[in-house]
Amino acid sequence: MLRSLAPVACRVPLLAVLLAGGAVAQTRHNSAAPIDFGADHIELQDRANRAVLAGNVKVRQAEMTLDAARMTVAYTGQVENGNPQVSRLDAAGGVTVTRPDQTARSTYAVYDLNRRVITMLGGVRLTQAGNTVSGGRLTINLDTGRAVIDGSAVAGGGGSAGNVTQAPSGRVTGTFSVPKRN
Repeated sequence: MLRSLAPVACRVPLLAVLLAGGAVAQTRHNSAAPIDFGADHIELQDRANRAVLAGNVKVRQAEMTLDAARMTVAYTGQVENGNPQVSRLDAAGGVTVTRPDQTARSTYAVYDLNRRVITMLGGVRLTQAGNTVSGGRLTINLDTGRAVIDGSAVAGGGGSAGNVTQAPSGRVTGTFSVPKRN
């Protein structure tokens, strides 16, 4: 299904310029780094090649952390150095992705390790260098550091997710900081 994002497309280049002007430059994420995790509970489902982590889930890879209430970890079945090879992380419930230069919050997130892309859905809020942008969906390319946000809403969207207020469907909203002038 294709739909026009013309109103958003006009704003994204401006957004990219303003967000890129932050104090810390975007850097390429090391998606080959090991993934460390912690949770209150873990259920291994070896036949399905997955693990379900629940309660105060915290995942760290290089300088990036991903926090959520619950996460499903899909792995390939291959083991390297005693660790299963992870292919995807599905997070739900108060999801926060923190990188040195930005913080993103949402209701759901998918980290596709093969594509090196994080997609966040539902009440998305991206903060970087004093700039804040809200929308329905955020895609972060970990190779380029490029973050694209649009107003697409999760089915049944609207309302709020924790402390994050979802923008009305189809709209991206935000606040940009203005540098102090002498």
